[in-house]
Amino acid sequence: MTTKITDPQVLEFIRLSEEAYPAEANEASAAENRRFYNEMCARFHRGRPEGLRVSDRRIAGVPCRVYGTETPVVVLYAHGGGYVVGGLDSHDDICAEIADATGLQVVAVDYRLAPEYRYPSQIGDLGAVWEALDRPGVVVGDSAGGSLVAALCLSQRARGRMPLGQVLIYPGLGGDGTAPSYHENAEAPMLRTSDLEVYRDALMGDQKATELSAPLTATELAGLAPAFIVSADVDPLRDDARDYAAKLKAAGVAAIWRNELQLPHSYLRARGTSDRARRSFSAILSAISRFAASHSGADPQTMPEFADELSD
Repeated sequence: MTTKITDPQVLEFIRLSEEAYPAEANEASAAENRRFYNEMCARFHRGRPEGLRVSDRRIAGVPCRVYGTETPVVVLYAHGGGYVVGGLDSHDDICAEIADATGLQVVAVDYRLAPEYRYPSQIGDLGAVWEALDRPGVVVGDSAGGSLVAALCLSQRARGRMPLGQVLIYPGLGGDGTAPSYHENAEAPMLRTSDLEVYRDALMGDQKATELSAPLTATELAGLAPAFIVSADVDPLRDDARDYAAKLKAAGVAAIWRNELQLPHSYLRARGTSDRARRSFSAILSAISRFAASHSGADPQTMPEFADELSD
């Protein structure tokens, strides 16, 4: 519902996005949907910072794009796109800017897409890359990628390779659709409540949800990586982000939830044209750097300025 958004910069971002990626794209074939999505992503691509080294390679057999030279702490990035669209090119400039701003090597994972590959192919690909990197890291994901990052942390509790921190950006966490934001933002720009059903069906098929496909349903959260979770206020997924942060806190996990007013789903692409999106991206970069610093002894859970800096 665009009536909640009055910021002209954000409204222009929505207009340009919907010109390239119309709401009915989800009714097309997967191939056609991806074509629409790739056109939208190309429209907003900001290029890479000058001098940044970038290479494509396979890690644990999974196609990846690596930004920057190896650093003691790595950033693993899982792209959004409802598990159906997106890839190395769709989030290329976002990953490049993270590497340039933090000074950390970023590894973007080109996990297999639905519906050709159903759950748990995606979390399997992400987990294989994470374990192959075999060094401390911060895991970051937006939208569907945020859910995969949360699932990765849940799976690593038993495997002993817990990340230093998890950054979830307007994540889809498998809520049951009863939270107010599903109804308030049912017809929101960029992502509608009905779109979530399309993506869920593509991912799961006839399978029932599990704690890894729907992390919000997980009952044992103690021992997970500290989390920075950011939501868009005009997004059906908003309240699931809030609720997951609350569940993490109740389990003794340090978690910060930041809600971005006047912003819709997928707003990271507006960071070059919207002051609101730019401030949010800056907070995300700060969270990544703070979590990475814990490898050197700094504890983001006890720094009093950490929460103040990242809260909205």
